[in-house]
Amino acid sequence: MAKAEKTIAVAGAGSIGCYAGGCLALAGRKVVFLGRGRIVEAMRKDGLRVSDLDGRDRRIAAQALVATDDPATALRDADIVLVAVKSGATQEMAAEIAAHGRRDVVVISLQNGVDNADRLRAGLPGRHVLAGMVLFNVVQSPDGETPFRVHRASEGDVMIDDGVEGLVDLLDVDGLAVEARADMKAVQWSKLLFNLNNALVALCGLPLATQLADRRWRQILADQIDEALGAMKAAGIKTARIAALPPALLPKVLRLPDWLFKLLARRMLAIDPNARSSMWDDLQRDRPTEIDELQGAILRLAQKTGVPVPLTKRIVALVRRAEADRRGSPGLTPDEVSGGPRSA
Repeated sequence: MAKAEKTIAVAGAGSIGCYAGGCLALAGRKVVFLGRGRIVEAMRKDGLRVSDLDGRDRRIAAQALVATDDPATALRDADIVLVAVKSGATQEMAAEIAAHGRRDVVVISLQNGVDNADRLRAGLPGRHVLAGMVLFNVVQSPDGETPFRVHRASEGDVMIDDGVEGLVDLLDVDGLAVEARADMKAVQWSKLLFNLNNALVALCGLPLATQLADRRWRQILADQIDEALGAMKAAGIKTARIAALPPALLPKVLRLPDWLFKLLARRMLAIDPNARSSMWDDLQRDRPTEIDELQGAILRLAQKTGVPVPLTKRIVALVRRAEADRRGSPGLTPDEVSGGPRSA
């Protein structure tokens, strides 16, 4: 796969899409950003700034970017489409790719959850659709900061389905480490366990590093993961090792006293101090969250297997209440989220 000759369309110019596309463009790849609203307008006007917790801080001038809100313009010549829209827009994006994309296009889902690649395949019969997973957190610059900036706020790689020759070589660039995996479904379920914390950050409003440093919040996360692992085991779903800790050990480590957790989980706590979760950002911007793709996936498994998941149900209800209230993060305490007192 000749790098300079391939066109990569980023379908969804949000945090993840702009970071991945920005790294690719900085490495000389031909990138077209497809999005709408304030981000595309900001990129057209002032360009894009791409930074990370490792110290990189790079800029792309507006005249060096191709950013559009027209699906036909973005998709018609694309060899690769990186789908980075929220889960609720997956079917709409599949329809756009079906209408405007080439028959031989390679489509890669870089979305949260475990079902989006399957939804893309259903909407794109005959096209090559790969599952992918982003294992790091990206935050956007505050409104009004110029140029628009995306900042990788934690460590992690991008993992994609194996099977397309030269694809990793095309996508693996400075600031964006890409790995091919033969077990992507297990990777997706393992990432889902980590993503169960997104809702806790959204509900408490604390920065991710502050929240994870508090054992009371980690205990709630550990209880959620235990419920999820129970439902997954009953359904015969396997996990994959995607971080330093195997998923089965994660609840035990999360429950450690603060001093010991900080000592043993340094990589987990290597997070930009301002980073929160995409679900927190959704509440702040009055957008639908991805709760149905995260905790909701565990609820669906529980219904099929008969495994009780009371805490998961409670957290889903709290997030839906916050969505309905439309006031941003409700700033709840650990006791308010768990429904009972939590010891530090």
